[in-house]
This record gives sequence, structure tokens and C-alpha cells, in this order.
Amino acid sequence: MTDFEAIDALLDSARQEVPLPPAGERRALREGLNLSRSQVAQALGVGPSTVGGWEAGREPAGEVRERYAYFLDGARKRLDGTTAAPDAPEQPAPESEEPREPALAPTADPDDDVDTLPAPQPCVLCGQPAVHQVAGFAQHLNPADCGTQPSAPQPRTAPPTSRTPSSTATGSRPDGGGVKVVPAGRRLKTADSPDLIGRAVAAALKAHAGDVAAATAALVKRAIPDAMALLDETRKGGRYDVIAHPWLPDILRKQSARGSDQIWEARPRWTRPELPPGRHEVTALDINGAYLSALKTHLPIGQLEHSTGDQHDRRRAGVHLITPPAWEHDAVLPNPIGSRDEPGPLWVTEPTLRLLLRLSGPKYGLCDPPEIHESWTSGATENLLEKFRTALRDARDRAIAEDDEVTLEYVKAMYSKFVSTMGESNYNRELYRTDWMHIIRAQAFVNLWWKAHRAYDEGLMVVRAMGTDELHVTGDWRAVFPEGRGVTEVKVKDVYTVGDPDPDPEEAGEGDD
Repeated sequence: MTDFEAIDALLDSARQEVPLPPAGERRALREGLNLSRSQVAQALGVGPSTVGGWEAGREPAGEVRERYAYFLDGARKRLDGTTAAPDAPEQPAPESEEPREPALAPTADPDDDVDTLPAPQPCVLCGQPAVHQVAGFAQHLNPADCGTQPSAPQPRTAPPTSRTPSSTATGSRPDGGGVKVVPAGRRLKTADSPDLIGRAVAAALKAHAGDVAAATAALVKRAIPDAMALLDETRKGGRYDVIAHPWLPDILRKQSARGSDQIWEARPRWTRPELPPGRHEVTALDINGAYLSALKTHLPIGQLEHSTGDQHDRRRAGVHLITPPAWEHDAVLPNPIGSRDEPGPLWVTEPTLRLLLRLSGPKYGLCDPPEIHESWTSGATENLLEKFRTALRDARDRAIAEDDEVTLEYVKAMYSKFVSTMGESNYNRELYRTDWMHIIRAQAFVNLWWKAHRAYDEGLMVVRAMGTDELHVTGDWRAVFPEGRGVTEVKVKDVYTVGDPDPDPEEAGEGDD
């Protein structure tokens, strides 16, 4: 084939991308047919969070784009076909066109924790006045009333010094952007949730004829999409649909292609500067499932909103620009903000701020309160990933009890890669939540700090604290921490000795002669 023939063949094979309607119309077409994201996702062979990303503005590519365009075109024709002609006699609206009930109604399942507020409060999702609250959060029951709709970003009704969306040097929200989290209610749950982890392990072992090493390698390779499938499954019945590709302020975006963003996670790299005289046996403890435990943390569930001032609302979570307090206990305990050489303000996550506020309170009194300058926050909950975390923890516990190293390595890869790839990563296109990534990592560091404090409080000498899972101590650590492989237990990583032995008294006396 000549060069020109190759070019002609390339041109013949090239196809223009199928056009798609605007993001807001995509969601309207789906909702017009009373279809859930999960139903559409199943038909297209993708995850519900992927469909949510497309409805937020992400563009699909390749064959799945053609299938999605075919669905949207069919949905438009179906909806247009249900519209009566102008000169036709007036007919009762078909059932599908009648006003739909709100996703959450005050008369629904009493377990939904829906209450009527005595006075309107800002909706946790859009900031506009709402007269109901769900699970303690004020919000609109009907998504149509909520200002999270794509084409109508609304200012938050609040006093001038409180939280309002702001275009500042730290970020601006383009028209039509934003986190769109809609109330989903207590959706239908299946009687028995499928064991996705067990099925995947069994299929991998069968595909590789029982070869443990090959099955493990294959499972680890697919850990990211499998973790997202598990997340979608565990979100069934959740109170909120989470858009996986939200708008985020510039402080949460990389400053350069290979650089980092402006968030400080407070990773500890601390070694006790001086040990008492003598020889000391040090045990390096390994904290099990550090990132798995950190999935239980306060995560923002709505649009991040900008605020200024030195007040912290415990019902909200996000990132905060603070001036940290002086730390005067570095001789015995690591600094809660980690190893940082530069003084001055820095952006920290919710777990770090809460740790500093707690340590500055009357119970501990270890430092002054941090000074909060500005924040990007939203209404928060600790339970957003709780079912996901529980499924992984239970599978991990079963694997340990059954000595199943294949499942153990698979589960570990699922939760560790889930956390590490939810930022600006090419490996996980299903989820883009840089704020969550930083918050979960910081929670793991905070958990390690509290273990160091517990050791110190119980009379152990803390020698070193590193990363998420490494704590070095001297003394009877088994009286403080349970030993084992469970998430709430620790295991020995290493034992070593440091320091000089005490001088022999007789030798010391001979030296005086």
C-alpha cells in the first residue's frame, strides 16, 4: 500500500462524532421518561456515575457515544410523540406526563427522617430557602424546586459574612457548572445485595484454572472499575445521587501538569528528636487498613461554597485556609499538621481542621485554636461511603478468616486505588472528586495521630510516626493495642534497638583512678 493509499484508507475509516444535546437536556430527556441513571447505565453497559458525568457535561466517546446518542434521540422522539397536536381535542395527560411526586415526601417511609421546619432554612444542596429537612439537612423535597439545576446557579441566601458562591482568586464557577447532588430518597433496595467481590474472585480463579498468582494479578488490574461497580451497588437506597464530575475551585486543581494542587494533607514524617539515655527496644507497628478506615469521614455532599471568617460549622465539610497554631510538643508527639517547614497560612482539609480544633479545646488544651481565613465547604455526612466501606471490610475479614490471599489482595487494591485515583487521574474516569481524595487521605493521617496520642497517653514512648500506617513505640504496646490483622488491630512490622547501653559501673570506676 502506498502512502497515499494509506491516507485514503485512514480518511475512509474516520467518522465524525455523533452530536449530543446539551448536558441539561440529556438529564431532562431521561427524567421525562421516568428512567433512573441505573436503568440507562445498564442498557448502555456503563456505570450510573458515568451517566451522571455525561449529564453534568462530560463527553462520551467511541461506540458508547453512538449508543448514548441513539438513546437520547429515541427519548426525544418518544416524548415528542406524547405531545398532543395543536388542533387536536384536549385529552387528559397520560400518566407519564402527570406531575411526579417528589423524590422524598413528608408522608413517605417514616424511616426517611423527613421533618417540616418551623422556618425556612438554606437548602444544603443549592442554598435557597427550604421548608423541609431530611436526615437533619434542610433541602427541597422536589428536585424541580432545587437551585442545583444545571442552568440556574443561584446565590446562597445567607448573611453577608456567611457562605456565598464567590468568584475569587481561588476559583470561579462557570455558567452551568457546579456539583449537582439531588435528593434521591430511600430508593428501592434489593432483598439480597449481590456479592460482587466473591463473584469476581471465583470467576478469576476459574478463568486462570486455579492459578492463584495469575488470578490475583488479573483482579488487581481491574480493581478500579470493580471498586466503582461496588460503589454503585452500595449507593442503592442512598439518600443522595452523587455527581461524579463536579465543578471544583482552582485550589483543588493541579498548578501544572506534573505539579500538585494547593491542599496540604498533613502527612506525618516525624521522629522523636531525642531519646532518654540507655538502650531501647522499639517495635514498629503496622496499622491495618488505614485507607479503609478513613473512608468514614465527613465528606461534602453538595456544591462547595465559598465563605470567609473564623467560624467553623460542624455540619459542613470541605477545605479551609488557616494559620495553624504553634505546636510545643514536638519532643514527644508529632505536629498535627505534619512535617511542614514553611510558616504562614495553608489550605487544609476537614479532618485536619477538626483535629486542631479538638486539641485546642478544654479536654486536651495542647494548642491554641487555628485561625480560619476562608473555606470551601458544603453540607456533610460521615456515612456517604459507609456501605461501600462495610462491604470491603467484611470481605477483608472473611478473607483473613479463610486464609484467602487472593481476595485479600484484591480488596486491598480496590480501596487503596479507589482513594488514589479519584483525583486528576487517567486511571479512573468514573469519579473525579479531588476534594474527597484529600479528605480521605488526611483522615488516615489523623487516625494515625490519634493512635500516637493514645500510646503516649498510656505511658508508651512514641519514637516515630510515618504516613498512614507506621507507628514506632517502646514499652508494653500489647496492653494498649490489640494485635491481629483486623481493621481495628495492629501487627508487628519490625523490632529493633536504639541508643547506647548503660556504661558498666566497674569500668566507670576504673576510669576515675
